[in-house]
Amino acid sequence: MSDLPSDLSALLDEQGADAALIHRVLGALAGGEPWSARELVRATAVPHRLVAAALDALGGDLERGDGGPEERVRLARPGEYAGFRGAAGGPPADPGEAAGRYPRAAEELRRLVAEAPPSRTDLDHVAATPGTALRRGAYLADRFAMPGRRLLCVGDHDLTSLAALLVCPEAEAAVVDVDERMLEYIDGAAGRLGLSVRCHFADLRAGLPASVAGWGDLVFTDPPYTPEGVELFVRRGLEGMADPRRGRVLVAYGASGATPGLVARTQARLARLDLVFEAVLPDFNRYLGAEAIGAASDLYVLRPMSRTAPGGGAEQARIYSQGGNAKEAAGAAGAAGAAELLGGGTAVGDWPAAALPEGARRVRLATWLASPVPAEDPVLLLTGGWEALLGRALLAGTAPRIRAVVPSSAPEVRDAAGQRALRALLEPRFRVRFLKGRPGPRETVVEVSAAPLGDGAPAAERLLAYCQERAHGPLPRTLREGLIAVTGRDGAPVNKRTARSLVAGWAPWAPGRTLLDLPGHRFAELRAAAEGMTAAAADLAAED
Repeated sequence: MSDLPSDLSALLDEQGADAALIHRVLGALAGGEPWSARELVRATAVPHRLVAAALDALGGDLERGDGGPEERVRLARPGEYAGFRGAAGGPPADPGEAAGRYPRAAEELRRLVAEAPPSRTDLDHVAATPGTALRRGAYLADRFAMPGRRLLCVGDHDLTSLAALLVCPEAEAAVVDVDERMLEYIDGAAGRLGLSVRCHFADLRAGLPASVAGWGDLVFTDPPYTPEGVELFVRRGLEGMADPRRGRVLVAYGASGATPGLVARTQARLARLDLVFEAVLPDFNRYLGAEAIGAASDLYVLRPMSRTAPGGGAEQARIYSQGGNAKEAAGAAGAAGAAELLGGGTAVGDWPAAALPEGARRVRLATWLASPVPAEDPVLLLTGGWEALLGRALLAGTAPRIRAVVPSSAPEVRDAAGQRALRALLEPRFRVRFLKGRPGPRETVVEVSAAPLGDGAPAAERLLAYCQERAHGPLPRTLREGLIAVTGRDGAPVNKRTARSLVAGWAPWAPGRTLLDLPGHRFAELRAAAEGMTAAAADLAAED
């Protein structure tokens, strides 16, 4: 409601996602009956302090009695608050009840879950049931003031972002995931359904994309169920919150009843992050698999007590239970052999200290991805579970030659299709070579070298190269500045206003992203946008 008393609007804004508690009070008053403050507390389960604050903030919209401890109040015009009637506050809806309240969302989620990409065991994926996805959305809508709020999904194999916005389309969501298939699937579904969901690529072990840091009001995550995985995903969620003290982190977590020690270790890690266990809802989540833990997990509702989480997470954390990223997996394969490539260059990534030549400079992968790092002849070690970062890690470099060591089994190098996909991310800025069997029989060196484009190259290629050379920068800005630079060299420059308009028209998906967190499927659209913008700029120049 836009015509609320100013004090009430300020109170709702101050409460953030917890404004839903005030909604319960307003919903009770909207019935038109008189209430005492104590009766409102008992009916809504809202603390007396907030009930009293809401009554004070209503000001002249409230008719008061003669005073006293049991004074009764009522709304002067209850119809103006009818939108708050039915504000929930009871126990979470079960899947059947949620489906009855949101039939369209239930039907969409049944189809979305059925058609989603298959689970990846190396990422500890187990798909939640459609009913669980819907129940998550209904719980968020019931427990929190979702309209206008921002939900950050740290990993989203279960399509919680879509479920939440199907229930409450007035909210926004951002998804951060390393699985390109899921990002493309969620992007496509959100576009078809008209939902405000923005997808970002990232390996969370190396950090959160800068564009979603400090962005969200609420966080949802169903992380790998190792203690390290839960802590890392929750930590990234906290980094993504605008003000953690005004929001919540919701975590799906389960373990076998035979391993209470594992649960204790996980909960201890969460407690060390200065989080209060506001609720633990048993068996809230059900899965199409995960029989070892009863095909179910609990939902933790965690309340942060501070603006930032204590301590920091190590980027080399092995957080999964299976595959190359598992805690029990071997160390970085090929590291010893890769050391001979270094010479006097810069070692980027999870290099064992024993493998580095004396005096070698070492750069953490998170640092490399966070901002441009001047480096001489850098060599990136992306074995041991880091190969998904290959394309972005190469784009992040500033040197004229960059080499990366990856397993030969990595999709980007093992066959022609994967190599074409990698080149699509890196060209025209770089020429790409694949040196299989180096430094060891199961590794491949991917070498890229700068490929400067002359003024005679197509304008779209020069625009793409301009953006790729500034891969850390906000994509709308680099597109805009690149378009001005390219057209200027061609003798028919567009002005800032025209460039801004062309970028908005041809790349409406660009805001809030850099090339380093842009989902892979968007790179083809980026190329098409560059071609469209440069052609449109040429047409405008011809008209003049």
